[in-house]
Amino acid sequence: MSDETGPQETPAGSEGGPRPEPLRLFGTTWVEHDNGYPARRVAAAVGSLAAATVSCLVLRFAYEGLQIADTGSFVTVLVVVMFVACSALAFRHTWDGFSKRPDPVRQASLRGLLAIGFVGSLLAYFFRSLTEAPGEKLHREEYGAALKHHQKRTSRRTGNPSKKRRRA
Repeated sequence: MSDETGPQETPAGSEGGPRPEPLRLFGTTWVEHDNGYPARRVAAAVGSLAAATVSCLVLRFAYEGLQIADTGSFVTVLVVVMFVACSALAFRHTWDGFSKRPDPVRQASLRGLLAIGFVGSLLAYFFRSLTEAPGEKLHREEYGAALKHHQKRTSRRTGNPSKKRRRA
């Protein structure tokens, strides 16, 4: 398997053109919206919302633990603000990742922030699942461009170029 992202070209001499890149949880059902695509979208939306809800409950227990430990209001406010800010940043980063490929270096540097703001990423996944498979638009654009390029590259010319009239 290739490390490159985007539609994969088929080997030389085989039939067809570029193959669509599979999406997580959806495979290649996003191309034709077949093989249970609507059910998968509903399951992805419900699952991400349920995971976000459970995550918020876990964060509530952590908040109550801070209250029991009597760490003081400054630490409590600092932790709450940190989770809210990281969740907002993670939401925005995840949402932008559905429409353009993220920079791998930036992605690696934001890994800790995205881990803290996991609730924001789950909510972004939920909201995108309401309209399409998360990342479908990006993959559809890339796949369409690859198909167009393949058709342009494989189209045949009409006539024999050696018999072309020369201008005098």
